[in-house]
Amino acid sequence: MSSERPAREPDPDDPRDEPRDSGRRDGSEGPRRRMSAPKAMRSAADQLTELLGRAPESISALRPTEDGWEAEVEVLELERIPETTSVLASYRVTLDADGELMAYERVRRYTRAQIDPRM
Repeated sequence: MSSERPAREPDPDDPRDEPRDSGRRDGSEGPRRRMSAPKAMRSAADQLTELLGRAPESISALRPTEDGWEAEVEVLELERIPETTSVLASYRVTLDADGELMAYERVRRYTRAQIDPRM
């Protein structure tokens, strides 16, 4: 007894049989694949640098989402002496599956010496 199913005929009323747009800007077909975590981290840092004019100190979090990636990026906003009084900010950065920045938002400002109360 064979476990293969016979091929079914396409049904014009069945959404599974509708042609799908790959969502890729180059128009290529095939499943859309999310970029790797290291590439997403670099992409978030590079694009935020371009927008803010300041290089990130670190990427403190990176999470996959249905549409791409979400990262928390730490940026030095105000350098002071001593360094422990410098002001940093956390930015939430949203990237699509291709690594393009879709949104960013400053979610927190703090001094370098401040201990994170969320932990």
